[in-house]
Amino acid sequence: MELDGKVALVTGAGREGKGIGRSIALKLAKSGAKIVIADYVVEAAEAVAKEVEAAGGEALAVQANVADPADVERMVNSAVDKFGKVDILVNNAGITRDSLILKMTEDQWDSVLDTNLKGTFNCTKAVSKLMFRQRSGRIVNVASVMGVIGNVGQANYSASKGGVIALTKTTARELGPRGVNVNAVAPGFIQTAMTDEMTEQAKESIESRIPLGRQGTPDDVADVILFLCSEASSYVTGQVINIDGGMVM
Repeated sequence: MELDGKVALVTGAGREGKGIGRSIALKLAKSGAKIVIADYVVEAAEAVAKEVEAAGGEALAVQANVADPADVERMVNSAVDKFGKVDILVNNAGITRDSLILKMTEDQWDSVLDTNLKGTFNCTKAVSKLMFRQRSGRIVNVASVMGVIGNVGQANYSASKGGVIALTKTTARELGPRGVNVNAVAPGFIQTAMTDEMTEQAKESIESRIPLGRQGTPDDVADVILFLCSEASSYVTGQVINIDGGMVM
């Protein structure tokens, strides 16, 4: 699953510590790809870029709000200016604004749909133009098992991730004839800075519903994404792979 000579753009990759985006960027870089690290907070993107470079890779940090089409165009243009092309897009940027439906504000709904779903659309549209000309490419969308089963207090998040899954399947049909593979991953209970803040009782309650009996790690997600970005998955498209320890099988 080598990616030598490939250029990968990963959105939402600036999260330090246990962030999934950071793990994806480092994993793809270790496999030989040049990495464009995009994040709303440019300092966070630069920190991950330095990690990639310290490990011997090449990286470019770009500030971008994926909900803004003009920002996305600038992000993609920066990638092309630096590395000449984009072979891989990982749509990882996402946010949560949890609330019960009866209390959810319009802003909470709109901000999550704008970033998670519209942002995925914006980035896919911008990069598709390049991949059409290249007649090759890989797009991997980071959805969530909550887009499959729903979750109390996450109507906006679940709807956005369910939309990402549907968008993945349609994009795979549209881009497949041009040699572009489009897939999604749906992480479950993954150990991040956010889950570290949960009580031990809450963690144990969730883990009791997972056949493998543990939380996943960001590397568990990154490993599957590496497969989907590589030639090892050349005959895989339009799929949604749950990375959840069997939680929602």
